[in-house]
Amino acid sequence: MSRELRIAYMTGEYLRISPFVFIHREVTALRQAGIHVETISVRGISEEECVSTQQREEQKTTHMLLPCSPWRLAAAHGRLKFSSPRRYLRAFALAMKTRTPGRKGFFYQLAYFLEAGLVADLVRRHGLTHLHNHLGDSSCTVAMLAAELGGFTFSFTLHGPGIFFEPYRWRLDAKLARAAFVCCISHFCRSQAMLWTAPERWNRLHVVHCGVEPESYTQRQHEGAGKELLFIGRLTAAKGIPILLESMDLLHKSHPGVHLVLAGDGPDRDWVVSRAAELGLRDCVEVTGFLSPDSVKERLLQADVFVMASFAEGVPAVLMEAMASGLPVVATRIAGIPELVEDGVSGFLVPPGDASSLADRMRTLLDNPDLRNRMGAAGRAKIEREFDTRQEVAKIAALLRMTQSG
Repeated sequence: MSRELRIAYMTGEYLRISPFVFIHREVTALRQAGIHVETISVRGISEEECVSTQQREEQKTTHMLLPCSPWRLAAAHGRLKFSSPRRYLRAFALAMKTRTPGRKGFFYQLAYFLEAGLVADLVRRHGLTHLHNHLGDSSCTVAMLAAELGGFTFSFTLHGPGIFFEPYRWRLDAKLARAAFVCCISHFCRSQAMLWTAPERWNRLHVVHCGVEPESYTQRQHEGAGKELLFIGRLTAAKGIPILLESMDLLHKSHPGVHLVLAGDGPDRDWVVSRAAELGLRDCVEVTGFLSPDSVKERLLQADVFVMASFAEGVPAVLMEAMASGLPVVATRIAGIPELVEDGVSGFLVPPGDASSLADRMRTLLDNPDLRNRMGAAGRAKIEREFDTRQEVAKIAALLRMTQSG
């Protein structure tokens, strides 16, 4: 009889709504599969970001690394150093070897090493045997160092696109070389990882989608002319919000009753509100702020078309949620999005930065309820076929069990 698999799941800000929704789905599915999972977050979140009951419940059992008292930090590192001085020195050497040059790089890496000591100590005290981290940047550095400090294996889910802009800074090569396995959220993501991995290790790079639970979303039925467009995400320029507002300006001229909901918050919120007013769109652009998962589902049921004008993405979970809800989508043809959205089948793909094409495709969908229904049904089928959380988590569970048995 095989022993219980006990693992840790970590990321920088686990409880922040954007990563929490899809990572919590994975954690829940893994627990349902009989795997013991302890969740770790480097940092907590503000009260205003804690918008759901699930977040508040998970917060009670999630281990927060920061803030941390000097005594707790010293005790954790003391236990690690006493139990295996050589391993401790090897881990510190690895930290220095993989830091970025300069004084700033040294102090950042020292901070990651100290955090790694907290993680390694926690993993060992809870009898865990493996650490899985989401994202490949700072929290993955902590995970790599923690695994070396604690003498256990680690893996990570590689998302992009940010990590691919700074692979040298985050020493993606070292992480890929040392991880037991890597979950890549798309074939595009895997191809980028292959650039930084020796060919003999490509078999450790696995395409595992971040999925949704299709049955938890009600499929929208479309009738008549559409009026409501929906975007969900952070309000930043990288999400193409300026282009989306330009396209609304074009669309509003032929469809004066159109309404755009921007569900989310972010550093550019004030600019977005100001720019919408400048374009005369004050009454047809609504900014909601952070929404709970239940509120997101309500907005999806009210919308006619989901839009995303991003310049850089992985494979957005919000697109999966929209498609599971029977919404046709208009998104930019970038990175892994074409692996999710089939142009002309479940939605339309447009060139990034092209407000005219975006407006034209939104206009086509708003004017044609039959097309919205056909594309919505095709999108739902795609999610059920390839992006169901349970079938994707089954892949992770198999990889974890293989790592333990190996």
